[in-house]
Amino acid sequence: MDQSGVLLWVKAEPFIVGALQVPPPSKFSLHYLRKISTYVRTRAMEGAYPRLYWSTWRHIACGKLQLAKDLAWLYFEIFDSLAVKTPEERLEWSEILSNCMSEDEVEKQRNQLSVDTLQFLLFLYIQQLNKVSLRTSLIGEEWPSPRNRPQSPDLTEKSSGHPKNWNDYSHQAFVCDHLSDLLELLLDPEQLTASFHSTHSSLVSREAVVALSFLIEGTVSRARKIYPLHELALWQPLHAESGFSRISKTFSFYKLEAWLRACLTGNPFGTSACLKSGKKLAWAHQVEGTTKRAKIACNTHVAPRMYRMVVMSQVYKQTLAKSSDTLVGAHVKIHRCNESFIYLLSPLRSVTIEKCRNSTFVLGPVQTALHLHSCDNIKVIAVCHRLSISSTAGCIFHILTPTRPLILSGNQTVTFAPFHTHYPMLEDHMARTGLATVPNYWDNPMIVCRETSNTSVFRLLPPCEFYVFIIPFEMEGDTTEIPGGLPAAYQKALAQREQKIQIWQKTVKEARLTKDQRKQFQVLVENKFYEWLINTGHRQQLDSLVPPAAGSKQAAG
Repeated sequence: MDQSGVLLWVKAEPFIVGALQVPPPSKFSLHYLRKISTYVRTRAMEGAYPRLYWSTWRHIACGKLQLAKDLAWLYFEIFDSLAVKTPEERLEWSEILSNCMSEDEVEKQRNQLSVDTLQFLLFLYIQQLNKVSLRTSLIGEEWPSPRNRPQSPDLTEKSSGHPKNWNDYSHQAFVCDHLSDLLELLLDPEQLTASFHSTHSSLVSREAVVALSFLIEGTVSRARKIYPLHELALWQPLHAESGFSRISKTFSFYKLEAWLRACLTGNPFGTSACLKSGKKLAWAHQVEGTTKRAKIACNTHVAPRMYRMVVMSQVYKQTLAKSSDTLVGAHVKIHRCNESFIYLLSPLRSVTIEKCRNSTFVLGPVQTALHLHSCDNIKVIAVCHRLSISSTAGCIFHILTPTRPLILSGNQTVTFAPFHTHYPMLEDHMARTGLATVPNYWDNPMIVCRETSNTSVFRLLPPCEFYVFIIPFEMEGDTTEIPGGLPAAYQKALAQREQKIQIWQKTVKEARLTKDQRKQFQVLVENKFYEWLINTGHRQQLDSLVPPAAGSKQAAG
């Protein structure tokens, strides 16, 4: 078979979920990663290779790269969360952590964790995706730029000033531009020159190509089946092209690189493919008098379950509620939505909310990352593995999360609050995504940005401002209360408010009003309530709950 039958592409998930939307530590440069690559192989007996244990990475990161321990753990844990694990394994780890009584005990448990060393090196290298270079910020796109490189459509960001995590053209360009470096990083030290470069005769091990499957996969002759890179590279009919020698059980560096470059193409399950040829969903109605059209696209009709994607844009002044198989396990991007209430009540793989304003998002459990960028006055209510935020203003997060929320750069007046709602399938969806109620770090954010470590950028919601949130849709399911309950201070505030209501009701009852007085009194109360609805903006929320045709079961569609 000739190599024209093979299509390779760069996987989306390592970039969407794995690349932190912040410039990486300067010590993650290729120079230092090459040194680590050599160092770990000399420490194979000490938990460094082929599996890298947390204790060894901590020693490298804190001792040699001078990173703070929290930051060293953050990158280790993000990579570990990308590994294929069953929900049961994730829940078991949460239980182990929640039973730890001290930091030392937590550290003892972490010391038992290990990751694939070579894949972890690649993961650290792709953090350069969001590196800000002075040259780029001055002149725009990286140069020199090959003319035949496809231009990104709207919605996958054009300028390098935006996060590139959802832009599959950026992923492909990143891997193509740095392919030699990526391969050299995986070479055994004896295959490199003294200055850490490959030679024409350098050989690439099987293990290195298996590691590269972290970033690259493909198919043969447009078959439906997707293969990791190493299975295609090791496939006997392709040995001549991929440069594999059955005698030495290694690949020729220059042949392998040439084959990869010849076969790399656009990701058929990426954002741009989803927008260009994805199925358009009529979930949102078009609001009269607005020029912008709501657009919702998904690739679920063509993509295998692990590759699902839903992109939602320009939903304006409405309530959109869905609990749908289309959303299950999908990467969701919500873009430029305004003055809306969006309920996505299904187990989700990841969620990115970008350039949205004056809206509320109620999400089903998010298995990996929930990220907000460039949002104003947003309320997010979610159970998620990780929350990270950048360039937000006046946003409030009601979350339940087993990791510390990450405050990246450019945020103002962030409020964190306890998760405060439930819907009938919530606990079932949490079990399916491997998310437990403990540990819960909603109130212990971590500031990860160079500009400041100033904690005044966030506050915890004062209990006196706290109310529970009711999801106003009928659904099947067993959950009848907030998973894990509420922190004591917030529970107490609710109880005190409840007590005031009871005293008020008692006062009204004891006033012994006549029938006419009761009517008059009711009108007064209703007028006051209506005034309050308008002043707080809740009137729009109630009005938008009345859909054009469907009843209150619209969430089930």
